[in-house]
Amino acid sequence: MARIGSFLRENALWLGCCALISFLSSFGQTFFISVFAGDIRAEFGLSHAGWGGVYATATTVSALVMVFAGGVSDWLRVRYLGPLVLLALSAAALAMSQVSALWALGVTVFFLRFLGQGMMSHTALTAVARWFVASRGRAVAVVTLGFAIGEAFLPMSFVALKGLYDWRLLWVGAAIALALMAPVIWALLSRERTPQSFAAQEGASGMGGRMWTRAEVLRDPLFWLMIPALMGPPTWNTAFFFHQVHLAEVKDWGHATLVSLFPFYTATGVAAALGSGWLIDRIGTARMLPFYLLGLAAGYAVFAMAETPLMGALGLMLMGVSVGMHGTIMSTLWADAYGTRHIGSIRALLGGVMVLGSAIGPGLTGALIDQGVDYAQQGWGVSAYFLIATLLAAAAARRMAGS
Repeated sequence: MARIGSFLRENALWLGCCALISFLSSFGQTFFISVFAGDIRAEFGLSHAGWGGVYATATTVSALVMVFAGGVSDWLRVRYLGPLVLLALSAAALAMSQVSALWALGVTVFFLRFLGQGMMSHTALTAVARWFVASRGRAVAVVTLGFAIGEAFLPMSFVALKGLYDWRLLWVGAAIALALMAPVIWALLSRERTPQSFAAQEGASGMGGRMWTRAEVLRDPLFWLMIPALMGPPTWNTAFFFHQVHLAEVKDWGHATLVSLFPFYTATGVAAALGSGWLIDRIGTARMLPFYLLGLAAGYAVFAMAETPLMGALGLMLMGVSVGMHGTIMSTLWADAYGTRHIGSIRALLGGVMVLGSAIGPGLTGALIDQGVDYAQQGWGVSAYFLIATLLAAAAARRMAGS
């Protein structure tokens, strides 16, 4: 415990900045945007499938752009990249408050997704993966708290604020908050953890004692075995939060009641993230791959049959355990497996895959909802998906352990 306290004190500045960046990415994350799903569908006359289609298209394009744009983090310092992305995300939030045409809605969602879920998350996690080696698991776990805090409190807060203010005005408030944080990040990161936080330095090597390029990663079976695990949480959890208004309706719980359960999801996620970060630094990432998705398999099954908010909370807590571990494991696995020299471009590829998953989820599930299969019922299929992903991750773990 004393060692953890010392680690946090010595690295509070860098960990705090990256956690703040991850928190601010919330304004481009599905769990925040979906708070306004009912208002957007009413404003533009969209069905669940129609809104899901707009969202999926915009997110898919953002995933493709992310694959190429994310490599900028290999040569541009976090001190510059962070504030620039924040200001751009602020402009996208402001645009959301003014959008009036369907095509403009698609463009605005693209920028929210690319800058928020894409570049903001990528910037924070790439920085911490490069800055820390022996304590990478703990560092990533702390930084992912920013995502968890945003996920727990922003939906609940903005659902309450929607009762007092017009939904467009709330986007103006989000834009102002993002703009104000840009100079804060700039000032706090005036001194980075290492003088040269670029890929050119040697850093930590990966499997086989070498630094892998992105092209080599694409030819490695481990990468493809981990694709279902990599895509699973962003695909299905994005759909879960995206359809939160719909879920509240089919469960007959009320939207405010449903979002009040999210802190349970966050609490178990935070505990799992911190615990898994400590475990990764002790036993390595590979040993955790064969079992960490089982909480999602169980959680979706429990939520599918939940009849009361209490049972729904249990399902969310089980999901949170896996999601907390997923955030830490996916941020340490790739540096451990492939080294840190090209981690920016490798993580850009991975980020593109994850963003693509978050595009597939809302579109696919929205189409099924319009066909009469509500998202709670779809939970049984999602549970089966995670069981299959677990088997493939176990195979990846064996390959990594034998390298």
